[in-house]
Amino acid sequence: MNTKYEMVIGLETHVELSTATKIFCGCTTKFGGEPNTHCCPVCTGQPGSLPVLNKRVIEYAVTAGLALNCRINTRSVMARKHYVYPDLPKAYQISQYELPLCEGGFVELANGKKINLTRIHIEEDAAKLVHQGGAVFVDYNRGGVPLIEIVSEPDFRSADEATEYLEKLQTILRAVGISDCRMQEGSMRCDVNISLRPAGQEKLGVKAEIKNLNSFTAVAAAIANEFERQEEILSASGTVVQETRHFDADTGATSNMRSKENANDYRYFPDPDIITIVLPEAVLSKLTARLPELPDKKLARYITEFQVPEADARMLTKYRKVSEYFDAACTGCENPKTVATFMVTQMFSLIPTEAEREHWSPSVTAAQLGDLVKLLESNKINRNLAKRVFSQMLETGKPAADFLSEEDMAGFDASALNQLCVQAIAENPKSAEDYKAGKDKAVKALVGTVMRASQGRANAIEAEELLKKLILG
Repeated sequence: MNTKYEMVIGLETHVELSTATKIFCGCTTKFGGEPNTHCCPVCTGQPGSLPVLNKRVIEYAVTAGLALNCRINTRSVMARKHYVYPDLPKAYQISQYELPLCEGGFVELANGKKINLTRIHIEEDAAKLVHQGGAVFVDYNRGGVPLIEIVSEPDFRSADEATEYLEKLQTILRAVGISDCRMQEGSMRCDVNISLRPAGQEKLGVKAEIKNLNSFTAVAAAIANEFERQEEILSASGTVVQETRHFDADTGATSNMRSKENANDYRYFPDPDIITIVLPEAVLSKLTARLPELPDKKLARYITEFQVPEADARMLTKYRKVSEYFDAACTGCENPKTVATFMVTQMFSLIPTEAEREHWSPSVTAAQLGDLVKLLESNKINRNLAKRVFSQMLETGKPAADFLSEEDMAGFDASALNQLCVQAIAENPKSAEDYKAGKDKAVKALVGTVMRASQGRANAIEAEELLKKLILG
C-alpha cells in the first residue's frame, strides 16, 4: 500500500466458551432455540437474583491463557461495567477490569512476528437485539453465555496480519477444546481498533473502533474501508474523531454508531456479589498438564517427521478431531504421508464444510484407514486398487477386506505383467519409438494400456520400469 500514512490496529476478540451452562446460572448455552427460552431470573437481571460463578469458565479461560503464552493470575476479581442498553437488563455487565485472569502472552505469525496480548478476561455475553420492521426485539437466550475477551496490543500493520492472527487464534482455541469458534454463529467475533499516523511517527493517532465483525472477510474489508476513510480525512487536513463505528457487509462501508467510551465512562468497580477468584497452584498445574499438543508444534511434526506437504498439514491441524483421527490412522504405518493423501484427497471432498470437519465423524474409522494403508505398504494391493476400495469404504463404512478378493490380495504375477508389457509395446509401436527418441512422457501411455488390461491390479511403477527395460533392450 503506497501511502504516507501507516495504519495501527489492535483487536479485541470475544470468544464464547463451550460450557454446558451459562457463566452465572444453570441455563443452557446451546445455540438457537425459541427466543427467550434459555433464560432465567439471573441472566435477565431480575431483582433479588444473585449470580454464582461457573467453575468450568475459570478452567477454560486459564486453558486459553496457557495456550496463548499468558501469565496466569492466581488471584482475580470480577467487576461491574456499567452501561445502559436493552441487551443488558441489569444496566451493567459482569466482567473483569483491574485484576483479570490472564495477562501478557502472544500469538506468533508465520513470518515470526509476535502479536503481543494485553490480557484475557472473562465476562458474560449480552442479549441479542433483533431489528425487524422498524421495531427492536430482545432475545435473552445469549445473555449470560460465558465469554473470554482477548485483547491484543496495537501490533498489527495490515489486514493480512489481523486475519492471520484471528485464524491462528481460532485454530488454537479449537485445539484446546474450549470453544467451537464459529464466527457464523457469533461464538467468535471481533472488534477492530484502527488509527493512522504519518509513516515513521511513533505517536499513535486517534482511533475508531469497529464493532462485532463476524468473519475474516468482514475484518479485512472493514479495515480497508476505515483506512481509506481516515486517510481521506487526514489528507484534507481534517481531524479523526474517536468513535465507535458499525460495518455494513452489504455496502462494505463503516458508519458512526456512537462516540467512543473510555474506561471511566463505564464506572468499573468490584462486583460485591462475587467473591475473589483464587486459583490454587495444584489446579493450575493440572490444567497445564492437560494441554494437548498445540497446532504449531503439531504442524511442524507433520511436516518434518511425517513428510506431509505443508498445505496438507495445515488442513489436518486446523481441526482437533481431524488431527486426532490422522494420528490414530498413522499408528503402525510406515508412511504417514500416504494416510494424509487419502484424507485430503478423498475424505475432505466428501466432508467439505467447516462444521462437518469440526465434528469429524466419517463412516470409516481411523483403524480401518490404517489397515488399508498397511495393505498398500506391504504391496498386497496397488495404489489404484486402494483408492477404489477406499471410495467403497467411505460409501458403506465397511472395512477394506469386504471389497478385496483372494485374487486382489495375491498381487499380480510377474510373468503376467511381463506378458502385458510386451503386448502393450506391440500394440503401440509409435509410443515405444517416441520413448526411444527421448520423449519420456510416451511411456505413460503404455503404462495406461497395461493398467487397463490388468483391470488396475498391476503395479504402475513396476510396469513403467519393465516397459522402459523392454523398449531399450
